[in-house]
Amino acid sequence: MRADDPFLDRYAHGTKAMTASEIRALFAVASRPEIASLAGGMPYTAGLPFDVIGDVVADVLEREGPAALQYGGGHGDPRLRDALPELMAFEGIHASGEDVVITQGSQQALDILGRMFCDPGDVIVAEGPTYVGALSAFSQYQVEVRHVPMDADGLDPEILEQTLEQLKQEGRRAKFLYTVPNFHNPAGVTLAEERHDRVLELARRHRVLVLEDNPYGMLGFEGDPPAALRARDADNVVYLGTLSKVFCPGLRVGWALMPPALTERLVIVKEAADLSSSNLTQAIAYRYFAHYPWKETLKSLREVYRIRRDAVLEALDEAFIPEMGCTWTHPKGGFYVWLQLPEQLDARAMLAKAISARVAYVPGGAFYADGQGTSSLRLCYSFPPPERLQEGVRRLAGVVREELALARALDGMRAAGAGDALSRDPVRKTAGDGGARPRPQPPLPHDSRAVNPR
Repeated sequence: MRADDPFLDRYAHGTKAMTASEIRALFAVASRPEIASLAGGMPYTAGLPFDVIGDVVADVLEREGPAALQYGGGHGDPRLRDALPELMAFEGIHASGEDVVITQGSQQALDILGRMFCDPGDVIVAEGPTYVGALSAFSQYQVEVRHVPMDADGLDPEILEQTLEQLKQEGRRAKFLYTVPNFHNPAGVTLAEERHDRVLELARRHRVLVLEDNPYGMLGFEGDPPAALRARDADNVVYLGTLSKVFCPGLRVGWALMPPALTERLVIVKEAADLSSSNLTQAIAYRYFAHYPWKETLKSLREVYRIRRDAVLEALDEAFIPEMGCTWTHPKGGFYVWLQLPEQLDARAMLAKAISARVAYVPGGAFYADGQGTSSLRLCYSFPPPERLQEGVRRLAGVVREELALARALDGMRAAGAGDALSRDPVRKTAGDGGARPRPQPPLPHDSRAVNPR
């Protein structure tokens, strides 16, 4: 917030706790035509069938114009609520439209659920790293976020158990576990199916609600969509879905599939926020999914994203030589690659040099609530064409190479200075007696199942 803001002393504590997303701050720069942007996660809307969408909009206005332009109910259009379980069925979910609540994208659902469950000082548990929009939504409720690290198979159940047990010892309980299990944003990994039951069992044992955010589940490149956690537990999992990645983000249509006991409460809280979602956008979404071959469009979009994913991975293999010490995830779907730099590099500090080299990315620290992620960054491949993505990776590699050379030169100078000091004083300071503390370990270990084989 600006120090000269005349209203600074009047804001609510929750408002003061909110900060601008690093991704939003990057958009103004990353959108410049000379910048090869690997930053913002925008869907490739140019791949949508505009003639079909035009027909859908015209059909809605012709058949139900007055109703589509009127107020609606807080629960959502019952036709759309009954149609959405067909999408979720591909992920193993058997649901009733009665427990679907339409929201303004899944982002609104995150905000409403935070409002429903969180008081200042409460704890939520989330993967580390996690979706920056969720951190933003929850921050206004002044919660403490405890991160659980991931590996190549997603959320680590053993550390989740340790985290929940530690909270129990502190006399506290997490209000919910927030997770993006499939094609994770930002890490790109997927929760292994053999871990599903363990995660759900831990949540039930500790009486922790699970918020399953699944915007990318239908965007797999290698077979059927992964199973959803909600498919195994209808009573303790809130499933959040969105049409932003499989249809039009501009419609702002998302939904929450609620445990039956929570549906009515969510509708009440949502009505207090917006009265109702747009009847027009819901009618467009319903008619598109009910009457047009959306599966064919989704198939073509998956191929577009797969080609872009392959372009980025190929460029990483070519540009980041083994001596640079970088590793990255190998996503099987979704939009993102997580790049781990050598620990002496700071991705946020390096960003200015990257922009000067005409490439943009999101520093990894944006995806943590506690200062982790310093030497990591997120690359998005969903929007630019393949050749532009590859050029961006090459530019990024040049920046990393320069930063590494500088860091190693400085390390050599420090080592020489330390040697002189040791010759004068045999006692060296360590982290335990006031020296520098070790940096946090990378959130995604260098695991051959998740990263490049080099």
